[in-house]
Amino acid sequence: MNILILGSGGREHALAWAVKQNPKTDRLIVAPGNAGIAILAECADIGILDGATVVTFCEENAIDFVIVGPEAPLAAGVADACRAAGLLTFGPSAAAARLEASKAFTKEICDACGAPTAAYARFTDAAPARTYIAAQGAPIVVKADGLAAGKGVIVAMTEAEALAAIDDMFGGEFGAAGAEVVVEEFMAGEEASFFVLSDGETALPIGTAQDHKRAGDGDTGPNTGGMGAYSPAPVLTDAIQKQALDEIVLPTIREMSRRGTPYQGVLYAGLMIENGRARLVEYNCRFGDPEAQVLMMRLGAQALDLMLACAEGRLAEAQINWADDHALTVVLAAKGYPGAYAKGSVIRGLESQPEDSRHMVFHAGTAEKDGAITANGGRVLNVTARGVSLSEAHAAAYAMVDGIDWPEGFCRRDIGWRAL
Repeated sequence: MNILILGSGGREHALAWAVKQNPKTDRLIVAPGNAGIAILAECADIGILDGATVVTFCEENAIDFVIVGPEAPLAAGVADACRAAGLLTFGPSAAAARLEASKAFTKEICDACGAPTAAYARFTDAAPARTYIAAQGAPIVVKADGLAAGKGVIVAMTEAEALAAIDDMFGGEFGAAGAEVVVEEFMAGEEASFFVLSDGETALPIGTAQDHKRAGDGDTGPNTGGMGAYSPAPVLTDAIQKQALDEIVLPTIREMSRRGTPYQGVLYAGLMIENGRARLVEYNCRFGDPEAQVLMMRLGAQALDLMLACAEGRLAEAQINWADDHALTVVLAAKGYPGAYAKGSVIRGLESQPEDSRHMVFHAGTAEKDGAITANGGRVLNVTARGVSLSEAHAAAYAMVDGIDWPEGFCRRDIGWRAL
């Protein structure tokens, strides 16, 4: 098969790495890709937010299967355009991707299907939102309704912090994403990620992970897009996974189908677990980043078979073969992230890192300049390893981190601490 993956981050490098291992893959193109992806696949610089551009590229390159990586092309309807052109496509329609693109829409779906989630109210003006916060008190959660690159959520521990978040959002800090705001009850507990494939009817769980959102060790500092992850997440026991599937995921999939917008692709449920039960924090309509890196490390070549079964509507016959193993990824980010950071610094030592089924450095924000790999983003590398135990994966990943020479970067040293 000729396969096109859309995206340029660590998630897409991990997807490409897994897909490349499958013998069904003949030609693999990633658009636009990055310096790490270019080592294992062709890269194509095309506008991935424009469905017509993507369809034309697929026709010109005899593409058999399109995998949409990031949320922005999904929200822009790129998967719809590809399907309308007769292309086999992995990723939800724009209508179904509203589960990520609009937090208010997700709450509406939860109300309709009875899925347990935080109590909430939605606002299009600052004044009533401020009144609501004053009545509810803190801690409380303030969310920009739309896509804000993983940064539009403020967990306010004080009323003043919540009111400032309201002012920032309605003041335009997150652009159009903050034109509507959802204010939620603060949920206590431990957060984890549950991944399910859906072909519109069947749902197939494909793994669990736990992300580390804060920039600093011990979950301190500002929120980020994710500083590391590990899989599986022991907090998501078999019993809690069953409860989440039966009470949250399946009712959501049935409700989306009932509305005439069946969900096809990966559905990532961010869950808050307390007292042995899960409630929905949010949905994402794509593999997480950095969760995809640990999932792909564990799934390997079968990831392509699963995505094909999903796109072809035959998930009911699909099976996953899990090894009894663990994977852990550490994000190396540019100093200053998630605030202002410099681009262009040279990263050395990558060539000496192992690259096999148990060790991989996935590139998230890199470029190639004069033969050198340089930093080209906030989150730059995902140093990933597998082990029989989580402690073995942890030790292997950090040994790789210590072999990378990049003074302009930083990482957390405690990824996996809850489970360890």
